[in-house]
Amino acid sequence: MSVMFGLRFDFRNPEFAGVPMADRYAAALEMAEWADRLGAVSLTVSEHHGSPDGYLPSPLPMVAAMAARTTNVRLMVAAIIAPFYDPLRLAEDLIVLDHLSKGRVDVIVAGGYVGGEFDMFGVPIGERAKRVTETVSTLRAAFAGDPFEFRGRTVQVTPAPYREGGPGVLLGGSSDAAARRAARIADGFIPSIPDVWDAYRDECLKLGKPDPGPSMIPPAHTVALALDVEAGWREFGPYFLHESNAYGKWIAESGTAGPYKEVRDIGGLRAMGEYSVVTPEQMVADLKAAPFAFAMLHPMCGGTPPDLAWSSLKLFESDVLNAL
Repeated sequence: MSVMFGLRFDFRNPEFAGVPMADRYAAALEMAEWADRLGAVSLTVSEHHGSPDGYLPSPLPMVAAMAARTTNVRLMVAAIIAPFYDPLRLAEDLIVLDHLSKGRVDVIVAGGYVGGEFDMFGVPIGERAKRVTETVSTLRAAFAGDPFEFRGRTVQVTPAPYREGGPGVLLGGSSDAAARRAARIADGFIPSIPDVWDAYRDECLKLGKPDPGPSMIPPAHTVALALDVEAGWREFGPYFLHESNAYGKWIAESGTAGPYKEVRDIGGLRAMGEYSVVTPEQMVADLKAAPFAFAMLHPMCGGTPPDLAWSSLKLFESDVLNAL
């Protein structure tokens, strides 16, 4: 059998990891090259702002760097936080990325949920939906390559995209409202939690659009590979715990739904089951048993140092891909 896989990066870099950010960025580009060589289907980067652990605030330059170092793998920004962008400038940047990558870039547009980020940019959090809608409509109009109306004036974004229609524009979110908005205005929907997929499907049917069917998006789960599971938990566990608590704090403060929770210790995190350390043999067995053999790897999760991240990736290459 064959297995598909992707890599995702958010570049959390807590102080206890002891890794210069420049080294983390460089490692991600090396991992992108490695993944492209092995036939990965996707590389995904995320965005947040003002995070104490240095979470990537500017995904488009990172995607440009990955595009320059790869040939075939698709590149995804998940997600662009629309309220913090000028829609026209965003359209220009994405068209340049479309050319640099020769049509390999797609974006998820989201409204954001971390209150401190809206304070940082001076954007009222109540304007999220309006700004998301404007951003999506602007991108789609810009990617068509023709003049269009924007805030009462006629504009045209040049050059035209490399790929006809430009990068794919999907919506993200964790609410029924976001799901229904995606059905109305976007090319697709990637929810933060699977529960809201039914609202997206229902709205598609109401609009006379093709039935997207049941959700194919699995619950969030992060897996690292180690020859010794207990030793692996001792190494990866502190970084998994940092990620869960950092996201969990944002989610709790915002009152939104999400897959992460604040947890007291690594034992509690293991009990939740959303993070795993497994042997390559166990991953092979899991992939063989899955209805759809896909592995999404988060190698530097929570600030995992590059050397430790590479140890997991190399086991994936030697003992999982080769076995399948």
